[in-house]
Amino acid sequence: MLKAEHKLSHKQKEKLLKVKEASPSIGIMHSMIEEFHYLFENHKSLAQGTLKLIDWLKKAEPYYKKSVTTIKRWLAEIVGYFEQRTTNAIVEGINNKLKLLKRSGFGFRNFNNFEVRALLFWHFPNNLAY
Repeated sequence: MLKAEHKLSHKQKEKLLKVKEASPSIGIMHSMIEEFHYLFENHKSLAQGTLKLIDWLKKAEPYYKKSVTTIKRWLAEIVGYFEQRTTNAIVEGINNKLKLLKRSGFGFRNFNNFEVRALLFWHFPNNLAY
């Protein structure tokens, strides 16, 4: 259900079809997710992407209330993707690495030790034990 439909194997596609037949609402929800992905992959202009996203939000609201609310709250930031084609994935990755280091870093006597460890963790991630 979470994998893009065009990336599914033949057997996985058959299972998905059975699930969609068993529950039409799940079928609609899955189609809406596919449409959402298509929207971001194929709309290149800010205006066109924004309009299509707003249309999608109207259709999706009965099925994805919390997600639609969150997207509406962050709409300006999200539609910026259509203009620059950038995400905050790198920043999120850095934050996750720092959180991991912080969780495993009990016993640092001062901030300088934490800072050194963070820099080493960033530049040599495979050589440090978690």
